[in-house]
Amino acid sequence: MRNRLAVLATVTASVLTLSAPLAQARPALGWGACPDGGHDLRQRCATVTVPLDYREPHGRQITLAVSRISAEHPERRRGVLLMIPGGPGGGGLNGPSKAAKQLPQSVRDAYDLVGFDPRGVGSSTPVSCGLAHEDLAMVKLRPWPAPDGSITGNVDTARRVADTCLRNGGPVLRTLSTANEARDIDRIRQALGERKLSAWGVSYGTYAGAVYATMFPGRTDRIVLDSNDDPDPEKVERGWLAAFGVGVEDRFPDFATWAAAPGNPDRLAATPEEVRPLFLALADRLDREPVGWPGANPPVLDGNALRETMLESLYDDEKFPTLARLVLAGLGSRPLPVAAAPPDEALQNTVAVSVGVLCNDVRWPALSPAYDKAVAAARVEHPLTAGMPVNVMPCAFWPAPAEPPVRVTPDGPSDVLLVQNLRDPATPYSGALKLRQALGTRARMVTVDSGGHDAYLANGNACGDHVVTDFLTTGHRPAQDVHC
Repeated sequence: MRNRLAVLATVTASVLTLSAPLAQARPALGWGACPDGGHDLRQRCATVTVPLDYREPHGRQITLAVSRISAEHPERRRGVLLMIPGGPGGGGLNGPSKAAKQLPQSVRDAYDLVGFDPRGVGSSTPVSCGLAHEDLAMVKLRPWPAPDGSITGNVDTARRVADTCLRNGGPVLRTLSTANEARDIDRIRQALGERKLSAWGVSYGTYAGAVYATMFPGRTDRIVLDSNDDPDPEKVERGWLAAFGVGVEDRFPDFATWAAAPGNPDRLAATPEEVRPLFLALADRLDREPVGWPGANPPVLDGNALRETMLESLYDDEKFPTLARLVLAGLGSRPLPVAAAPPDEALQNTVAVSVGVLCNDVRWPALSPAYDKAVAAARVEHPLTAGMPVNVMPCAFWPAPAEPPVRVTPDGPSDVLLVQNLRDPATPYSGALKLRQALGTRARMVTVDSGGHDAYLANGNACGDHVVTDFLTTGHRPAQDVHC
């Protein structure tokens, strides 16, 4: 029965995509100046109109903001390399400007670099939940349990966020899903006049890219999926949240080694083995004895604020000092750092899209004692994350999704390359192997012996970077999976 439902979901998704006539004349995109600043002056922007609901292709329309930096060597141009942003809730309009600073000349010569803000995000038709400032705190958005393991406060927050988003989010919020992002991507392809497109999806963008390659296999050219999500159609984002427990355990030893290095001005201990118990003891003390932290949301440094900082700092080695200095401040040997958080307005948009996609993609379990049991077990198994990854989310109070998740399959051309760090806190290696398995013969995978989130051009790993660049520029892909 499960396989029959999965097949039906995939077929239905493809049919819905094609419900709008493809033979319509394609209007020329009106490329012009991009909004805001901070981008490469070569980057130009335009808008693409797409249906709010693909089941009603001639009904209400919304807009997607897209951007482009043209190939630097037109006679060598192969086509379009679409940047699929992470999140869900991340913007990608300035993706080409960022990529133009990273990508080798050979890739910039061969492709127009194209970015976009997904539906609901930024300069596309946006959404907002209108949440209270207090509910925009990351220690609430990620459901860190109370010091004693109680989840009562998390339940209250999850219910309140769900109710507020459903009340204030408007019709766009209920159309946010990965399947609709894949349909939107194909509309962008059509608007660009491309028969096929290549893509570089990162983090959540790997799942969106895999779903696109499943729904539109004949329209893919060279697909790079970087820092890969487990596509399990029974769980999808629920599984990604749970994966933090594994990912943090995989990654924390890198921080411990750095934090015990001689000569490190932010050194925490004499040996790496001492760092973990020091961190856990401090988190436990701050649970019992929080201290004021002006400017933070909420304005206290407690155990969960320390754990949240730890989680965010493990994404990139360059963020290690942020965590170490907060630990030293918590121990009383440094002043507290200045608390910095994005403005509420930006968070409103990001949170609304994140909640919408997480809850619209797959049905989450309703509130039950199972959450308490899962949190209690996780606090023992993965104490660094204290039960947060398996705790209750707003999705427990959300309406049923409009359609089932798309099951990623090996059906289609063999044109996908996965690149993955071994020690990724957010999209762990064990989950990436699941995406590799789901794609089967369509994919190869290059595993990079590095830590952090983001792999291609992010770690200085010449072996891994070469494999990906060679694939993008020549189409050559290893006959077997590669370890670098």
